[in-house]
Amino acid sequence: MLTANTVPVAYAFDAFKPLPLTPIIPTDNPQSAPKVDLGKQLFFDPRLSVTGAVSCNTCHNLMAGGDDGRAVSVGAVGKAGTRSAPTLWNVSYETVYFWDGRARSLEAAIREHLLDQTVMAMPDAASLTERFNHIAGYKREFDYVFGGPSGVSLDNTAKALAAYIRTLSTRNSPFDRYLQGDKEAISDTAEKGFQTFITAGCAACHFYVNMAGPVPGLAFKMGEGFYELFPNWLGSKYDEQYHLTDDLGRYYYDKNPQHKHLFRVPTLRNIAVTAPYFHNGSVKTLDEAVRVMARTQFQKNLTDRQVEDIVAFLKTLTGEFPPQLMPQLPPSTGQSVYK
Repeated sequence: MLTANTVPVAYAFDAFKPLPLTPIIPTDNPQSAPKVDLGKQLFFDPRLSVTGAVSCNTCHNLMAGGDDGRAVSVGAVGKAGTRSAPTLWNVSYETVYFWDGRARSLEAAIREHLLDQTVMAMPDAASLTERFNHIAGYKREFDYVFGGPSGVSLDNTAKALAAYIRTLSTRNSPFDRYLQGDKEAISDTAEKGFQTFITAGCAACHFYVNMAGPVPGLAFKMGEGFYELFPNWLGSKYDEQYHLTDDLGRYYYDKNPQHKHLFRVPTLRNIAVTAPYFHNGSVKTLDEAVRVMARTQFQKNLTDRQVEDIVAFLKTLTGEFPPQLMPQLPPSTGQSVYK
């Protein structure tokens, strides 16, 4: 199912809600403490990339905003990507993955990343399996978590990583506390910005628990995407200034002419700490991103005060980041895992 947003938010269902305690967990990949621990080790281990040069944390730095602060990331073999790496904090509340929504599950997105020649660049699933079978500590952990002597596999690697990533939630933001009844949690300027955010049209796409539209279980099932045209209105100075029309979005994936410039609606949680902005990372500051969105999506030119108010509101979406202690990784003993 593909849904492009074209109607205002229906506020009767509580358009804005705090993050729930846990995301929906897929039945074919249940959570367990050993699986999460294994996934955490893998997340920080550069041996997951073909050259041993980058880990998942390289492009999705969990010690910061969950991204890398670059316009586009550079992968294991030095190739630059074409789209900005999004934050992984709260990613489990999404229904599809990548900017074009081509991955229908978090596990599918991870599998693609591991074999993508601009990311981790492993040549194939067999190469990954062979490498981690030669690391005795990992082989023991995989076999224990997945219940068999052949636990190491591409699919199980993706499942372990997904289990860990689903623990990455930043709850208790000032806006969450405001929604829970603490009207002193945000400033008067931010509260005014929240109202401007709604009246300007931003809430038509950025709403509900992740400020990115429906989550699994709310109108959408996992694998059903919530999309918007960007730019929605062509012809502003920003099209050329920030190269907004260069990327045809979902069209590259499904070749549907109606899907040119169609992108998955991204989360606004922690937006104040995840610059630069947009699919190509072309806009460096949050206030400029607000101006660009107002003009390209609604043909509106906001005043400086309106931008200031909205930015104040957006800053209240920064949640509390649970500390992530670096894990001890199983050693490679006796021989190198690299060919």
